Amino acid sequence: MLHGSYLLTIVIFFPAAASLALLMLRADDHLWIRRLAMTIATVEFLFSLLLIPKVQIGVGGYQLEEFAKWINVPPINYHLGLDGISLFLVILTTFLTAVSVLASWNSIQHRVKEFFVMLLMLEVGVVGVFLSLDLFLFFLFWEVMLIPMYFLIGIWGHERRIYAAVKFVLYTMAGSILMLVGIIWLHNLSASVMPGGTFDLPTIQQMLQSGSIRLTSLEEMYLFLAFFVAFAIKVPLFPFHTWLPDAHVEAPTAGSVILAGVLLKMGTYGMIRFCLPLFPNASHRAAPVVATLAIIGIIYGALVALVQPNLKKLVAYSSVSHLGFVVLGIFAFQNISMQGAVFQMLAHGISTGALFLLVGMLYDRRHTFEIAQYGGLATPMPKLAAFFLFIALSSLGLPMLNGFVGEFLILLGTYQAHWNWSAWAATGVILSACYLLWSYQRVFFGEVTVEKNRALPDASAREKWILAAMAVITLWMGVSSPFFTRRFAASSQNVLDQMQRQFPQEASVSGHDFSRAVRNAKVSASAAEGIAVRAPNKIVIPLAPSFEGSEARDLLLVLPSVAPDLSINSSAKAGTRP
Repeated sequence: MLHGSYLLTIVIFFPAAASLALLMLRADDHLWIRRLAMTIATVEFLFSLLLIPKVQIGVGGYQLEEFAKWINVPPINYHLGLDGISLFLVILTTFLTAVSVLASWNSIQHRVKEFFVMLLMLEVGVVGVFLSLDLFLFFLFWEVMLIPMYFLIGIWGHERRIYAAVKFVLYTMAGSILMLVGIIWLHNLSASVMPGGTFDLPTIQQMLQSGSIRLTSLEEMYLFLAFFVAFAIKVPLFPFHTWLPDAHVEAPTAGSVILAGVLLKMGTYGMIRFCLPLFPNASHRAAPVVATLAIIGIIYGALVALVQPNLKKLVAYSSVSHLGFVVLGIFAFQNISMQGAVFQMLAHGISTGALFLLVGMLYDRRHTFEIAQYGGLATPMPKLAAFFLFIALSSLGLPMLNGFVGEFLILLGTYQAHWNWSAWAATGVILSACYLLWSYQRVFFGEVTVEKNRALPDASAREKWILAAMAVITLWMGVSSPFFTRRFAASSQNVLDQMQRQFPQEASVSGHDFSRAVRNAKVSASAAEGIAVRAPNKIVIPLAPSFEGSEARDLLLVLPSVAPDLSINSSAKAGTRP
């Protein structure tokens, strides 16, 4: 068994080291290039599975941490760590990479060696993002991921591949520059406490929580936006989504699978890992706007998918809709919705990845994505039609399949905090059934209208293995969801706890605004008893026995919107009334 202290490093860099063996093969030896790439991807997947027993259930902090000094000035360290949230995202990455290698077995015929090297290097960048605990290291892996994805789209894509690849890079780089500014800003702030400063994420979090680094409301909002915009572009959250359909349609099948299955999750992962714990007050103040954008994305993405004549673009817009649910679940600030968001990230990676595989299999046979060119395909290819229906049902959220669990938890948790957000978002579930079932009907049912379609071959043995694996995981995630949620429930709660610990130490608010906040929070008179007047027009919230539980929490969530610099003063006496 591998020693735990090096397992994360092996999981990150094994594909890069093994790619050197690929480079030793002759460029025209396509069979052995494919076999070796498949072996490397499979071994990497098995390495990632070793992480599951090493992550303790119920532990919210980082585990399997690795730390080594790297650069002295500025102080950049090689710091890796794993928790329940990043665990399954790493496994999803390694699994989909192996599936992508198998899916590209016959469809990639030129520059075969370079294609598989780029696919494996993309895996290195993505896994590195999910395991990095140093801000600079995180940024480095974030940028490393761009290069192979650019080449995968630009060299092996379809007709407008250069346009799509350049657009993808420009959008992502624009967000990355903002994030880099935020990272440098945090480093400079830490230098006021620690000589030379630090890029270490847990250290900076501790500084913010202890109050040794203080941010004004405006500074915190600027920093929040610097990180949030970078992640929103990657998600992509409406209105930052316009690069996605082009990138998906022009990318090769493997590129679309990795892009939809994993790369989009880097944005939502970043929101959970950075935006919420580092900038909790700004997150609370921005939540209504973010939730509005997420709900617009849910409905808009579904409506555009509904009228889409291009099958691959339809699946791409479905991602805009489904990732809107994830963002909504994160910014509802409830443990149930947070768990739902993480689960939906995994479920979307499997079901939408499988949809792109199925669309790619149709493209390999007919070389078109136009729905009008299909019709009646269930007659010549019944097996492919059956798999397509199963995956479409999982994507639209049929109970017992993976898509249902995530959406249900998100809507349930969001309803507890904001019932109106949940009500609007639920329309996306209805619309997803409309566009998926209608597209399925047009592609697979009815008469065969194009003569070429009558003789199309059904799924090959290789394709059946791929689709069967995806279908089994889809069903397993639907019926055994506690296997996943038990492992990231503590980590989800840990993120929310970190947000609660960072309310500042002093606060003031006018009596009128305070009264309105109390009414909005529906806090009873008994809970409000713990509020004491400290000075004219100023109130203090004591940590008193009479002021605790859900009512106090609700009030504390409402008050920052009234007084952004609000905090708790534990020295006030309980029982005094304003």
